[in-house]
Amino acid sequence: MSILNTTVGMNSAMDEINMIQQAQRHHLVVRDIGEEIDLEIGPGDDDPSFSMTIPQEPSNGDHEEQKQMLIASQISIEEQDPGKSQDKKRKKKVVKRWREEWADTYKWAYVDVKEGTARIFCSVCKEYGRKHRRNPYGNEGSRNMQMSALEEHNNSLLHKEALRLQVASKDKILTVVDKSIYVKALTSKTAGSIIEALLRRDPHEAEFIQSVQEVIHSLERVIAKNSHYVRILERLLEPERMVVFRVSWIDDKGETHVNRGFRVQFSQALGPCRGGLRCHPSMNLSIAKFLGFEQTFKNALSPYKLGGAGGGSDFDPKGKSENEIMRFCQSFMNELYRYLGPDQDLPAEDMGVGPREMGYLFGQYRRLAGNFQGSFTGPRIFWSGSSLRTEATGYGLVFFAQLILADMNKEMKGLRCVVSGSGKIAMHVVEKLLAYGALPITVSDSRGYLVDEEGFDYVKMSLLRDIKAQQRSLRDYSKTYGRSKYYEDAKPWNERCDIAFPCAAQNEIDQSDAVNMVNSGCRILIEGSNMPCTPQAIDVLKKANVLIAPASAAGAGGVCLTTSILGFYL
Repeated sequence: MSILNTTVGMNSAMDEINMIQQAQRHHLVVRDIGEEIDLEIGPGDDDPSFSMTIPQEPSNGDHEEQKQMLIASQISIEEQDPGKSQDKKRKKKVVKRWREEWADTYKWAYVDVKEGTARIFCSVCKEYGRKHRRNPYGNEGSRNMQMSALEEHNNSLLHKEALRLQVASKDKILTVVDKSIYVKALTSKTAGSIIEALLRRDPHEAEFIQSVQEVIHSLERVIAKNSHYVRILERLLEPERMVVFRVSWIDDKGETHVNRGFRVQFSQALGPCRGGLRCHPSMNLSIAKFLGFEQTFKNALSPYKLGGAGGGSDFDPKGKSENEIMRFCQSFMNELYRYLGPDQDLPAEDMGVGPREMGYLFGQYRRLAGNFQGSFTGPRIFWSGSSLRTEATGYGLVFFAQLILADMNKEMKGLRCVVSGSGKIAMHVVEKLLAYGALPITVSDSRGYLVDEEGFDYVKMSLLRDIKAQQRSLRDYSKTYGRSKYYEDAKPWNERCDIAFPCAAQNEIDQSDAVNMVNSGCRILIEGSNMPCTPQAIDVLKKANVLIAPASAAGAGGVCLTTSILGFYL
């Protein structure tokens, strides 16, 4: 027992000595306990006074002697200035806390000696200090850069690498934030029972519940008069088939990545399912169900006998190479192809899936199915698409707005129009607005929105298409047209307009955006994307007598795959 106690005592003594030496080795900016600590390495290489060296590690025989010397020096300091002794004790506690935090730091950085000088090295590239342009933990070179230690730390490459490794770490604890679900009151108890049953069955599927609520509210009077519709709706709210599968693909570096694929075949009551495939990091089962549910009603309004479906993946095509996107699409189709076919399911384009992705998907489907039977809706005729498939949805939105204005004895010429998004639908909306003499002034992307008070024209549209084709920011538009402005992290709904065309994503217009839209003079809203308004935003717009054209009707042009419907307007 005595030997064991002696060993434990020596280990604790060694730990204390190492802790104090570690504190002497690095200058610590010590604040109150609990506040942030900045570790400084001292002045830069260009400072001749920079000569901090590492003391040699003591031998086992000298441990007790050095500990006594350190304690004696500490006592002498306390006798000279009692206030400093308190600071020393506090510093000792802070150093201990810092050492605990430093254990995690060693995952991506480490301390080593370079030419007799202590340096912090990056674990990835084995470089240090100025080689990274900024020291990650201190203010080395800050006299020249006029930056604080914290700013240098946040802007260092080592810090960015730490964030990347933190995200990729399997040990990271994720904080799950439940989405709040807004439930509107219903006057009919029968209709309310449908929502209550849905909340009990799928309480976490916010997008799907919101979509169902919109339909139930619009059919509330019908349900109250015909109670047998309740049983029909209960069957309709449950998809016929939901497929969730793993998508493994290999990037250009040879590393394997895993994403999740979805396909919800909601209803085949009228015919084979038809719906888009969406690739976006936010994609989940709730969004897939919501898209399939919305598509079911949209297809029912078309002259074709089609059911509804929706799906996609949480794969993000932004920043990926052509080969990576191709490998992902092929892996995605390896699992999904058995559920597709001209008499079963017809996939179409959606956010993040364009002609390129559809081409890869169709090519893999053709190899697996062993035939060239067209069952994909896209811009190619032999995919069973139409010659106007690409333009159909965007043009249809403008045609719908023109019919509304004609019923109000008004013309579209000269009206200011605000458009969100910069994808296929938004670009064709802007193109058709120009043909009608309107003045489209905005487009947007994931980072902000672009406004041109003079309005876009066909030459400017060509520049916008080039920017999007090269995957550049809309900010580059202002380099050519200086009077335009690009606003970061903002939405275009505070711009003065007569008609709004939301064509970006679901719930892009919240309550505050709706208030800004009303104050900006908007009188007509044409929904280009599925469910672009939150329930609170719809309440604001209705109270202000803003006319809303729902996406299920206004966006039906994308369902019409031949020119029979659109030919009348062209």
